[in-house]
Amino acid sequence: MENFTFSRFSFVLKADSCLQLPIYKGSTLRGGFGYAFRRACCTVRKTDCADCIFKYQCAYSWVFETPIPDDAEMLRNYTSAPHPFVLEPPDEERRTYQPGDTLGFRLVLIGRATDYLPYFIYSFHQLGKIGIGKDRGKFEIEQVIQVNIPARGSLKGNVVFESGKKTLSATTPPKAWNEIVEPDVPARIGICFLTPTRIKYKGRLTKDLEFHVFFRSLLRRISLLSYFHCGQRLDDSRFRQLIDRAREITIQDQALHWYDWNRWSNRQSTRMKMGGFMGEITYEGDFEPFWPYIRLGEYVHVGKGSSFGLGRYRIKK
Repeated sequence: MENFTFSRFSFVLKADSCLQLPIYKGSTLRGGFGYAFRRACCTVRKTDCADCIFKYQCAYSWVFETPIPDDAEMLRNYTSAPHPFVLEPPDEERRTYQPGDTLGFRLVLIGRATDYLPYFIYSFHQLGKIGIGKDRGKFEIEQVIQVNIPARGSLKGNVVFESGKKTLSATTPPKAWNEIVEPDVPARIGICFLTPTRIKYKGRLTKDLEFHVFFRSLLRRISLLSYFHCGQRLDDSRFRQLIDRAREITIQDQALHWYDWNRWSNRQSTRMKMGGFMGEITYEGDFEPFWPYIRLGEYVHVGKGSSFGLGRYRIKK
């Protein structure tokens, strides 16, 4: 567990011209950021990362198209691994930002991705010049803060970048997984899903969230992130036992609802349906073996689309 490390940063953007953004801004921010990241890093234009001779050395390829090594013990039939970052868009539904207005979002970097922080900052700096949203509104990075973990919603931390400066201040070491796990494990918890959450079970998206369904998705995501981005394969000999025990956790209350939204995919040149459930569900039982995973999930999210902010949840004791 100590090998699984991550850092969380808060970005504050200031509009230089009018920004027209959708209600859910995660896809817009991630899509624009990915475009700027590739422009900044790619040396072989018009070549798919999977076919590029630099795919194991390129920062863009590693962050956005993490290649599966030939000797990998997981995902050998896949072309890429999960992204080592989570972009958490602002909670507000505001769509228009006038010049001088600020817009904030959070960025979680996992494992080795923390070393690439300068690339992330530079890419957002370039995106501000390119523009985002309708009419390509321009912005600048006003400040980047490394947020203290655990923070429980607080944005306090040390400033690592400010507008007008050309260098980054020193960052503190990333937080290890075992450092966020409290010793007191509750017997009853509420899981409040703050952004649309897309969890598949038996090949289909589901809103019937028995605890073992939620935990399967969380366990798979954390296991893959640990293996590909933190250099440690979790002990999967216990996974079947954990899932069997997860079936013993009961649902005490449930208030989940489906939230539909669409996103435009530049890669596929089509509009994609990305709906998911939101709301709150309350579980009861012995959470001791699951608690480390549930706590980490607050930072790395759960389900599909996590890199642009889907699957974000908060634990309520």
